[in-house]
Amino acid sequence: MIYLIGFVQGCDGSVLLNFTPSTKNQTEKVVVPNQTLRGFSFIDGVKKAVEAECPGVVSCADIVALVARDSVVVTGGPYWKVPTGRRDGRISNASEALANIPPPTSNFSSLQMSFANKGLDLKDLSKNHYCYEQFSTRCTYYWSLSLPVIFITFTQFCKQDPSLDSKYAANLKMKKCKSINDNTTIVEMDPRSSSKFDLSYCQLVLKRKGLFQSDAALTTKSFINQLVQGSLKQFYAKFGLAMEKMGKIEVKTGSAGEIRKQCAAVNS
Repeated sequence: MIYLIGFVQGCDGSVLLNFTPSTKNQTEKVVVPNQTLRGFSFIDGVKKAVEAECPGVVSCADIVALVARDSVVVTGGPYWKVPTGRRDGRISNASEALANIPPPTSNFSSLQMSFANKGLDLKDLSKNHYCYEQFSTRCTYYWSLSLPVIFITFTQFCKQDPSLDSKYAANLKMKKCKSINDNTTIVEMDPRSSSKFDLSYCQLVLKRKGLFQSDAALTTKSFINQLVQGSLKQFYAKFGLAMEKMGKIEVKTGSAGEIRKQCAAVNS
């Protein structure tokens, strides 16, 4: 969640906001890249508990950053420092999310530019972008943003993209996302260890078994491959540093923003 939040309005919890008639615009939650985000009810529960003890002190943006760190730790990943003091944004706009979140069809150059615009370098890109094997996606997202490039329109003759493992591609088409109209099936990015934080999905990507074209795009640069082929301890250390930087993107402090009473709505 924090990965997607940082690219839109900075780390201010804007993706947590629900649509209301007063906003007039659809919020970030409704855009395709965010439709498989999970944990909103958990964040709301944490906020409720925190408000009961310390009302008006801890922002939803801080809660997201802390939960991101702790969820990685409890699934076997590294610990990193999370500075607090972020304030919550009051704006959440669907069109802005679409304009700023790197799509899964991104090539290496566009990914590099998207991250550079947020003050992140190539090492941050390799760590943050595709080593989230706990993620999953809906077939609709898959067909509309990834598969047309990978499966359907690679050539005018509808041949399969040769950069994708042929057996993996066949399995997806035959057993997972069978129809372009399927909007309910959930596909795990790493079915072997989706509840564990490790390098498994990264290794699948290197074997040409990644779900998204943007994941495969990273493997076109040899030094990116070297970053994830080293020791797990080294990867964890670098991942933690990358996440610290991610959590500091365009944060609101001082009098900017607010401390929401509820994460899904701005204060009245």
